[in-house]
Amino acid sequence: MTDTIFQKIIDGDLPADIVYEDELCLAFRDINPIAPTHILIVPKRSISQLNQATNEDQTLLGHLLLTANTIAAQENIAAGYRVIINNGESGGQSVFHLHLHLIGGKTLTWPH
Repeated sequence: MTDTIFQKIIDGDLPADIVYEDELCLAFRDINPIAPTHILIVPKRSISQLNQATNEDQTLLGHLLLTANTIAAQENIAAGYRVIINNGESGGQSVFHLHLHLIGGKTLTWPH
């Protein structure tokens, strides 16, 4: 797999406004936010998209969701937020490194 922009951020080769990091994932502010809080949560181990995850990724996937809870509390949006995973090009995925969008800080409508 070629290096994505997210892998370059994980590796420290590109700057990002990092809000959270642990041994499994990194979270940073989206450069094109659709809400006052728009954070991307990215696993450090590269999985290109959700449908490429396997049973071996179950713990990592759960960790990403629990990390969203932690960051939501840290960002003072725990009372209401959305977590989105785009899968594949027709699902709106533009960077092929699995990532969660944590969106909040306003009353959300669909799709934003």
